[in-house]
Amino acid sequence: MPTLSNDQHIRQLANLELLARQVVEGFITGLHQSPFHGFSVEFAEHRLYNNGESVKNIDWKLLARTDKLFVKQFEEETNLRCYLLLDTSSSMNFPENGTSKLQFSIYAIASLMYLFKKQRDAFGLCLFSDKVDWMSPARSTSKHLFHLYTELEKVYDIPRENTTTSIARVLHHVAAGIHQRSMVIIFSDMLENSLDAEKTRQLFAAIQHLKFKKHEVIIFNVTSRKKELEFDFDNRPHHFVDIETGAEVRVHPNKIRESYQSALREYRHQLELKCAQYHIQLVDADIDQGYNGILKEYLIKRNNMI
Repeated sequence: MPTLSNDQHIRQLANLELLARQVVEGFITGLHQSPFHGFSVEFAEHRLYNNGESVKNIDWKLLARTDKLFVKQFEEETNLRCYLLLDTSSSMNFPENGTSKLQFSIYAIASLMYLFKKQRDAFGLCLFSDKVDWMSPARSTSKHLFHLYTELEKVYDIPRENTTTSIARVLHHVAAGIHQRSMVIIFSDMLENSLDAEKTRQLFAAIQHLKFKKHEVIIFNVTSRKKELEFDFDNRPHHFVDIETGAEVRVHPNKIRESYQSALREYRHQLELKCAQYHIQLVDADIDQGYNGILKEYLIKRNNMI
């Protein structure tokens, strides 16, 4: 299987469905050879017949071969309802060279959708910045899958400039508007003014709202670990630009690295505590580490819900 972290190779694919299939099928092949082989990744086209239900969907040919009654499953049948929330604010366009946080998230979401479709789970997509910009219902059909791929491709082709984030407002909107007991999967760098105590309080209130509505939540905290967390820049003055607001500053990384990392660690610590309090999975998603970890975290959550 090609190395999908290679951005040039991914762009040459020019097809999210092909990319998603490669990611998922490669992941499943590895999963079957690992200690995690017990996960529900066998996507049967049939299920056992239950006494008393209609016989119109029984597969009689399969009965002749197996001497067992199986019912054909159709795309309308679903086990789980999932909503994927994608942060499209300008901070997700970092870094400019190689695969950005936004591009990484789009590839990951496309792969999860492909997995949902194979498992007969319904899935919807929400694109947001400082508000909900676009949101679909949750369905499990092939037509719906390709419609959402088209929306993702639009976001990929035209990333947003000078656009801020309001995660709290978006989560309140989603919590109130979707079916209870859904799975909500968020892809965001979670960098919405992390030093603003009021913004942080609003974010935690929105997370609490999701849990009040009995939603299961996974937050994939998408980062460039090397640049954003380790602050790995050359030992010389750098010109930094806030790609959401356009604010500019010229500083020497060595002079601010310690205070920057300290503030970031404190915010992250508070976020981890709040997510643990509400039983929300907070998962680091380093854009340089590929997609298998994301698919595995989803399967862990899904299997715990069954």
